[in-house]
Amino acid sequence: MGRGWGGGPSSLLFELAGIVPSHRLITDPLRRLAYGTDASFYRLVPKVVVEVADESEVMAVLAACHRHGAPVTFRAAGTSLSGQAVSDSVLMILGNGWTQAVVEQEGRAIRLQPGVIGAEANRRLAAFARKIGPDPASIDSCKIGGIAANNASGMCCGTSDNSYQTVTSMRLILADGTLVDTGNPDSVKAFQASHAGLLAALDDMGKRVRADGPLASRIKRKFAIKNTTGYSLNALVDFTQPLDILQHLMIGSEGTLGFIAEITYRTVPEHAHKASGLLLFPHIAEACRAVVLLKSSPVSAVELMDRAALRSVEDKPGMPAQIVGLAEGVTALLVETRAETAEGLAANIKTIGEVLGGVTTLFAPAFTDDAYEYGKLWKIRKGLFPAVGAVRPVGTTVIIEDVAFPIESLADATVDLEHLCRKHAYHEAIIFGHALDGNLHFVFTQDFGSKEEVERYSNFMDDVCELVVKKYDGSLKAEHGTGRNMAPFVEMEWGAEATALMWDIKHLLDPQTLLNPGVILDTNPKAHLENLKPLPAADALVDTCIECGFCERMCPSHGLTLSPRQRITSWREISRLAAVGDPAAELRHLYDYQGIDTCAACGLCATACPVGIETGRLTKSLRGRRLGESVRSVGDWAERHYGGAMIATKIGLGAAGLVSRVAGPGVMAAMAGAARKLTRGLVPKIGKHLPTAAAYTLSPGAADGDAVVYFPTCAARSMGPAVGDPEKDSLPTVMTRVLGRAGYRVVVPEGVDGLCCGQAFESKGLQASADRKAAELEAALAKASDNGRLPIVMDASACTWRMKTFLGERLKVQDSVEFLHDAVLQRLNPRKQVEPVLVHVNCGARKMGLDDKMAALAKACATTVVTPEGVGCCGFAGDKGFTHPELNDHALRKLADQVPKGCEAGYSSNRTCEIGLADHADLPYRSIVTLLDRVTR
Repeated sequence: MGRGWGGGPSSLLFELAGIVPSHRLITDPLRRLAYGTDASFYRLVPKVVVEVADESEVMAVLAACHRHGAPVTFRAAGTSLSGQAVSDSVLMILGNGWTQAVVEQEGRAIRLQPGVIGAEANRRLAAFARKIGPDPASIDSCKIGGIAANNASGMCCGTSDNSYQTVTSMRLILADGTLVDTGNPDSVKAFQASHAGLLAALDDMGKRVRADGPLASRIKRKFAIKNTTGYSLNALVDFTQPLDILQHLMIGSEGTLGFIAEITYRTVPEHAHKASGLLLFPHIAEACRAVVLLKSSPVSAVELMDRAALRSVEDKPGMPAQIVGLAEGVTALLVETRAETAEGLAANIKTIGEVLGGVTTLFAPAFTDDAYEYGKLWKIRKGLFPAVGAVRPVGTTVIIEDVAFPIESLADATVDLEHLCRKHAYHEAIIFGHALDGNLHFVFTQDFGSKEEVERYSNFMDDVCELVVKKYDGSLKAEHGTGRNMAPFVEMEWGAEATALMWDIKHLLDPQTLLNPGVILDTNPKAHLENLKPLPAADALVDTCIECGFCERMCPSHGLTLSPRQRITSWREISRLAAVGDPAAELRHLYDYQGIDTCAACGLCATACPVGIETGRLTKSLRGRRLGESVRSVGDWAERHYGGAMIATKIGLGAAGLVSRVAGPGVMAAMAGAARKLTRGLVPKIGKHLPTAAAYTLSPGAADGDAVVYFPTCAARSMGPAVGDPEKDSLPTVMTRVLGRAGYRVVVPEGVDGLCCGQAFESKGLQASADRKAAELEAALAKASDNGRLPIVMDASACTWRMKTFLGERLKVQDSVEFLHDAVLQRLNPRKQVEPVLVHVNCGARKMGLDDKMAALAKACATTVVTPEGVGCCGFAGDKGFTHPELNDHALRKLADQVPKGCEAGYSSNRTCEIGLADHADLPYRSIVTLLDRVTR
């Protein structure tokens, strides 16, 4: 790495600027730093990040890099664990247009672009009871481009259903910019004519390898177990047609041979019936003897966990009691079996039980097909990696290594690995893995902050490589890809002849060695110890972050400014510089907007984070730190005079509503837009669907009905329907009307006009004010509910979530979505409307797990319910839709194209979210209770 660009950086940047628009050419130091990390423990800061929109741009960028001799690295989700998605040259990332997924042959095949998240592909296939073969643990976050380029596997796919085995065709772009579609006869014919020499060379390589008996046998033996070390040399043995060889060499090539622009997979069955059992064995040898026996039985997954692994999670909530207090040496196997029918599942369980009769277990084998119960069992396995990551010392990284052994050697190899961990003082290390494939992961923490610690890691890895290769002839990388981490050890595993063959492949397909240099092949024996990523202390709120990137798919600002991972990465660097006396003025200035101002602080990142980090808490803390005394004084005044602040809000909305009624919503929005432009953003954005001032009546409901406490939230009390909305009643009116219709007597807390959950204060960084307002509301709700005897309902999910987290177990509050679903719906008789409706499950509702209840409510009220794909947090974030509308625009960029024909309206459960949603869908959005009101009048 570190190679220069011919003509200098400015010359290449000038040419790139003619290929992609400036907003997709990232050169500022903060975002370049942010893209300098993936899920590995390496950091390389790119000189430029290029966001490509389509194949033509990929081809043009490659051609420009070729002319300037500039190395280029492709990046999908950046969840790679071995350092293959970072670069100190040109980093090419996928724009928004790479998410096409086309199901073919009634689900037996699927055509995917590289930007599709793996789990999304499976969602598309669910209706056909099919799925893609690869099933990496990161499937909810990683993308197809990375899955294919790394030949990622997982718990169930083994060596039979990975990308190598299930690819049927692909569109690939070579280093010279040539595009070939291996599934298109015309494209193939043209490629055969233009690249006859390349295909002839591949043909010759294949013939030579197949004619070399010992080499061909070794290749077959190496790929009989999981192996992602080096290139997929099995392509030279398994196929005779050069284009087939090329296509399969691309699998697992980690972006070093070309760019996979599209891939078509043969899919595999997704059986509806499944059962799991946790089997405990007195020692590792007996567990591994069971694995060998289970290999030929009807099991879909067998996960091994050593005693240290079980100990790391035994005190976590929801863990089964049987893993607590086990003796040293006890080893667990988590076994899953699947079948098309319930009868088939029962037969599988019976067969497995008979097989296990030949081994000794601590308890009689027991399987469960109850989704909740087997979900608890799999929580053990899924909790292992984060368990180590969450408790590591500040400043250390968590490393997950990935090796494979012949299954008959698994017991001895596991014991040897445990010994090496103790020898090198990695006492916190745990071992687990996909036992059926001889694939073990070992997780440990590492400090790269001193020469001595780097040496300890180096010595450990040297011993591991000796063990895996010399003693057991295993795989140094089973499923995580070679990356930078194992590139220096490829020849050690494969030998000189096979490694020379890999270099021949590299030079044939990438003659200038510009594609991801340093990955898979590297002549530097210490490359794996260079460019190590620092993880300095930054803030206790985020110090446990392992920079895995699982959060990014949840974030509304990802792709606009920074993702949660990138915010933490950037703040860590700013903090590191501050610790050595560097003010990092430019980075701080850029971070104010990219890191703080455009963070929605929605908290959805925490729902995907394996260690539960909510980056928005850091953002709100930083907002608080930068507040001046004048702003704090305004906040204090608003806290003490909250009712007056709400009146002022309603006056402003009333004035805007008057203009909108006279001039029309479109004219008002245009006038506001011109004023915003003239004042350079000082005037807030006002859209066509700005709420009017709320005017409402709080109906007492049924005088003799069951009592329920209803708290109308601030937005509901101040924001009414938009001027053009056919539904004219404000939310409190509608809510109390529906509650009364369902036979409830409505109790409203005293002094409601001055009450607030504190959400608005918290989002601005005024945490003390926020908590005082929440405490004030708690007292009012406790009084109104007779200390919780009566149910308490709130009408804005963000506010409900805020109070639930503030209150803990002291007082139970319910969101309107859950109360309407659980209690109200059964008392009413809705008549489904024919017009389609849109549903948006906002962040608060998602964090409370109300997705299914929101959908069920809507489906009880309308025959056609559409939940738009790719629309998560709306990005309005309280008032960001007014002050930073670009965040709202970016978050909802996919909404307008998914509005169904004849759609009546959209429904959610947060008034401010509904403003931005209405503007982007160009139709009214309202509370879900309004829909229930419409169909029960």
